[in-house]
Amino acid sequence: MLLLLPPSEGKTPPPGGDTVNLEALSHPELTAARSRVGDTLAKVSGQRNAMSVLDVGASLAGDVAYNTTLWANPTAPASQVYTGVLYDAAGMATWDAATMARATQRVRIVSALWGAVSPSDFIPAYRLSMATNLGRIGGLATFWRKHLATPLSDLADGGLVVDCRSSSYVAAWRPTDNPWVTVKVLRELDGKRAVVSHMAKHTRGLLAAHLVAADAVPANAQDLADAAAGMVGDALVDVGLTPKAKGPDELTLVIAG
Repeated sequence: MLLLLPPSEGKTPPPGGDTVNLEALSHPELTAARSRVGDTLAKVSGQRNAMSVLDVGASLAGDVAYNTTLWANPTAPASQVYTGVLYDAAGMATWDAATMARATQRVRIVSALWGAVSPSDFIPAYRLSMATNLGRIGGLATFWRKHLATPLSDLADGGLVVDCRSSSYVAAWRPTDNPWVTVKVLRELDGKRAVVSHMAKHTRGLLAAHLVAADAVPANAQDLADAAAGMVGDALVDVGLTPKAKGPDELTLVIAG
């Protein structure tokens, strides 16, 4: 099983530590691509139009300025740098060594800057979205699509891909030779079910923690649904699986209103 997560919008800058060693990250074959994106990000972030290029508001000016010193900034495990609803719900920053070892094999965070990293990879904080057109690189989803196909396909190795990413990150790599399941979250209130956003991230985080903690690894969509059903009565009220003729199957997690 390969579990794909989106990065968090906000990142927590490490208080200290070594600078990033690109060749020490998962998938060192991405080193040249990571270097190119990082160099371009640092340059663009120092330009007058940086805020508009990166599509951020004035409140994030400090984050953009931090990008300019990307290669000199301290690092920490991605599990601690990525923060926000999904990561808080997963409790990723507090995973023990055994859980982190499983996550290193089973989880990849798809990133506009790094391509894909494991929770144990040491990275600095940064501000960059996959929806960005970055300097001469252009659209980042298009750029990474050329580079991620081989390493992620090799890691998945024909097994189940569980996809918790948003659409802009899905565009960077779509599985072609694997059973593939996306995760949808609905809220049930007064007998009616509706899509939610904030709680969707929270619920996907709970699912990530549930899957990484388990010794058994789901081999197909039904196995995944059965594993998620173990959360019913605690985090969920129902689980559904919808096979699709084209594209990924859909796992639906239903939470109480």
